[in-house]
Amino acid sequence: MRQLEPEIREASPVAVIKRKRGVSLVWIVPVLAAAIAGYLVYERAQQGGPRITIRFKDGSGLKPGQTPIKFRGVTVGEVRSVGLGPDLQVVTVEARLERSAAALAREGTVFWIVRPEVSVGNITGLGTIISGPYIEAFPGNGSAKKVFEGAANSPAAVQEKGLKIVLVAAHRGSLRVGSPVYFRGIEVGAVQNHRLSDDARRVEIDVFIQERYAPLVKSDSKFWNVSGVNVDIGLFRGAQVNIESLKSLVSGGLTFATPPAVAGTAPVSDGAIFPLYEESKKEWLEWAPAIQLPGK
Repeated sequence: MRQLEPEIREASPVAVIKRKRGVSLVWIVPVLAAAIAGYLVYERAQQGGPRITIRFKDGSGLKPGQTPIKFRGVTVGEVRSVGLGPDLQVVTVEARLERSAAALAREGTVFWIVRPEVSVGNITGLGTIISGPYIEAFPGNGSAKKVFEGAANSPAAVQEKGLKIVLVAAHRGSLRVGSPVYFRGIEVGAVQNHRLSDDARRVEIDVFIQERYAPLVKSDSKFWNVSGVNVDIGLFRGAQVNIESLKSLVSGGLTFATPPAVAGTAPVSDGAIFPLYEESKKEWLEWAPAIQLPGK
């Protein structure tokens, strides 16, 4: 038996290992997936426009990857990140515009957050109750720009020409952004902003008057507050209650009067300053200026 062992070993088959050339099917799927992902990333990069930064005082409701930027009802960008500024005083929003909306990244463009606002006689942004707030844009025509200061409120007169004046008062009272401005009971403008003066001794109120009614404002016009309810009780005539409008009762309001044209009376330009009185004088209510308004 010992002598047969070498012969048996010589007759035993020897395994030969051959390497199969070619690509295994196991690698085709991940390579194909990587190629598709790369193409999608490239396509997305091609569609993307400029990156911009918008600083807001309040970023409530803004969500990265969900909050759109819109212009004329069309989505033109998206919020990428939301964070606090280094001084903790502002909210910094990083956003990406679509390539087709690259012209929005220019000096003069206004961005503001659209949220639901409900007031007497006015409801805006109702759709945002379901979809959430979004950022609206109004284009400027300046040079290219990447950092913007977001508007605190919807700029009511951003697309409208008119007269911008400043009223000075001891206190703001119930006036707020959007409070109406009346002339003979007709709404002709609105409050755009309010702030303390540099010395903090008075309140400065920015007022916008629609272009058609701007000629009504002269250098000697008088403005007074009509917010709330005025009650005048007399011995023989009883109580007289005066409310300019329900809207002014809720959101505040003011009105003005202009005397008949006399020598020295002149039209005013943007930035003119007027005192805001707490109430009117009797003669102001009797003024009837002969002013020709432009057609609609």
